[in-house]
Amino acid sequence: MVSKEVEKLLLKVQKPGRYVGGELNEVIKDKKKVDCRFAFCFPDTYEVGMSHLGMKILYSLMNAVPYIWCERVFAPWVDMEEEMIKHNIPLYALESGDPVSDFDFIGFTLQYELSFTNMLNMLRLSGVPIKSCDRKELKNIVVAGGPCACNPEPIADFVDIFFIGEGEEVDLEVIELFRRCRAEGKSKQEFLELSSKIEGVYVPALYDVTYNEDGTIKSFTPKGDAPAKIHKRIMLDMDKSFYPDNFVVPLVEIVHDRAVQEIFRGCIRGCRFCQAGMIYRPVREKSPETINKQCRALCDNTGYDEVSLSSLSSSDYSQIVPLLDKLNEWSKDEKVSISLPSLRVDGFTDDIMNKIKTVRKSGLTFAPEAGSQRMRDVINKNVREDELLQTCTTAFAGGWTTVKLYFMIGLPTETMDDVAAIAGLGQSVVDAYYKCPDKPKGKSVRVTASASSFVPKPFTPFQWEPQDTIPVLHEKQQHIKDSITTRKIQFNYHDADTSYLEAVFARGDRKLCKVMELACERGFHFDGWNDCFSLEKWLELFDECGVDPSFYANRRRSFDEILPWDHIDYGVTKDFLIRE
Repeated sequence: MVSKEVEKLLLKVQKPGRYVGGELNEVIKDKKKVDCRFAFCFPDTYEVGMSHLGMKILYSLMNAVPYIWCERVFAPWVDMEEEMIKHNIPLYALESGDPVSDFDFIGFTLQYELSFTNMLNMLRLSGVPIKSCDRKELKNIVVAGGPCACNPEPIADFVDIFFIGEGEEVDLEVIELFRRCRAEGKSKQEFLELSSKIEGVYVPALYDVTYNEDGTIKSFTPKGDAPAKIHKRIMLDMDKSFYPDNFVVPLVEIVHDRAVQEIFRGCIRGCRFCQAGMIYRPVREKSPETINKQCRALCDNTGYDEVSLSSLSSSDYSQIVPLLDKLNEWSKDEKVSISLPSLRVDGFTDDIMNKIKTVRKSGLTFAPEAGSQRMRDVINKNVREDELLQTCTTAFAGGWTTVKLYFMIGLPTETMDDVAAIAGLGQSVVDAYYKCPDKPKGKSVRVTASASSFVPKPFTPFQWEPQDTIPVLHEKQQHIKDSITTRKIQFNYHDADTSYLEAVFARGDRKLCKVMELACERGFHFDGWNDCFSLEKWLELFDECGVDPSFYANRRRSFDEILPWDHIDYGVTKDFLIRE
């Protein structure tokens, strides 16, 4: 329910549908009958946030509790933000149209380090003090979770509570504690101290950090009886884990505009660069029966005609063929297509191919990650070139003509020969198409090779490694371009400047908080978007704050250095990471 003031602004912005709410399946409650209001904030645009599965799960989970009303808030795009500031309109939630400052909890999901500035900007637009020490009362409790919460230190000054691990249980436990503390007249400080006793809760204000002369961390000390180690929360039985039977259906087209069904968590592979593969361990699967039932309910309740089976590596699901058989029993007749994103090169079989091409053919995507076998061995990506080519040949014979390949440059020990091998592998796929006797008649092949820059992440075996400098990454990008000799290969690459900043935030410590605060004052936002990002402006900020960003991005750590996230336990031991 947007206000009259907001309605007037909608004519002046690019996509008004982002700001009005009122979608199918949104949850509206009577304010007088709810006891706790939770603003679920996604620090990016509506289209990106509405595609995020975690938000869909937690939105439905909280709203299933009668006295909790969870509403959605997204970052307004630049045009809307300007209008809101000009007309003095605070950031509001889509369901009620109420300002975010009215809510008991303001929760953020942190999927990507470059969304940190959006989180602070959203607080600023809400008129809520950005630093947790300036929010004195037991309201507007700022909480955050998601993969970037595994190193919370660069934003430790702004967040009251971080949820470490999976949120389905811990979120509700903290809300229950809040209701009790409010009823008993307890202070915010008392609430935070009690919260820190809940497993999976990290309260940064209850810890002191000291530094050595060289800028590394000397000690990390809990205050009072806050725990020395924070252990992640995990849902062990996925069949019993909450899953929504409907999603809010957006009014404008979003990034992933389809029903999404989670099939398992974790990953059986151990790629050494991959944070998700480490922090979501162990592997926990849903049964085919549960998945089938949930897919059907979602399609019935949303009207979507495509279901995406979501996981870190869908073809690694141990019962993938029986599952596809079950889904095909009804999806064919109802013209619902089943898509399998994140396929493994060695997991794409004739059997799987025949089952997913029944309704609609989209391009196939594989991630060899590196061009040469030597590099794939270094990163523990157990995929051989002959397997990739065999898989592509299978797909070409099945009627596919477009293949996307994802690579990473700047990996530890990489040479220019390894980099050129990316173009070589793309060429081999093109050649495999023309050698395939059963390829589609009269069509040519399209291979897209995309290269992102390696960012060393916490809780991975490469967390101690330096990132390549920006000039070196540029040189490698150019080298791939120069090595491609056919127009059948399209080469895309990720901007090295944003990858550099991502590495700074990924491995940063609390000294970055003052940089973040200044960035918020200067109106920095949407750093993940080229329209808004300027490395030059960031470097000026770092300089002004006396912080050297390359200390975080381009420095090799020793194994005995205390890392900013060493007090957090994701169930993967440091010894294991060192061995890897």
